[in-house]
Amino acid sequence: MIAIPKNELCIFLVDDQEITNFINKKLIDVTGMCNKVYDFLEPAKALDHLEQHQPNLIFLDLNMPKISGWDFLEKMENYNTSADVVIVTSSTSVLDKEKAKTFSRVKDYYIKPLKIDAVRELISKYQ
Repeated sequence: MIAIPKNELCIFLVDDQEITNFINKKLIDVTGMCNKVYDFLEPAKALDHLEQHQPNLIFLDLNMPKISGWDFLEKMENYNTSADVVIVTSSTSVLDKEKAKTFSRVKDYYIKPLKIDAVRELISKYQ
């Protein structure tokens, strides 16, 4: 079996639930499509590493303490990054889906939990 080389795609997982980050990281790993995945339980720490690691893609939860996903998106505007964002949330609110469309960095909106097919599709879009 020939190993397919992983690309240089960099993904941030920003979710205050450790189990969600763990599962999403495993799903990404199973695809074999990306080897640079950083997970953050605290959005502030993700922001601190944004310019250093320059992620291509951020999987972002909305409902987090201290800094919500909405706050994170607003703060991102002050950073030198071209990262695209995929909202990965438990919120099924139509209002949240509409609000997400007002942020140019938000490219997709998914309801937790992510499935392997969705992860493959998302990574393919950003390779």
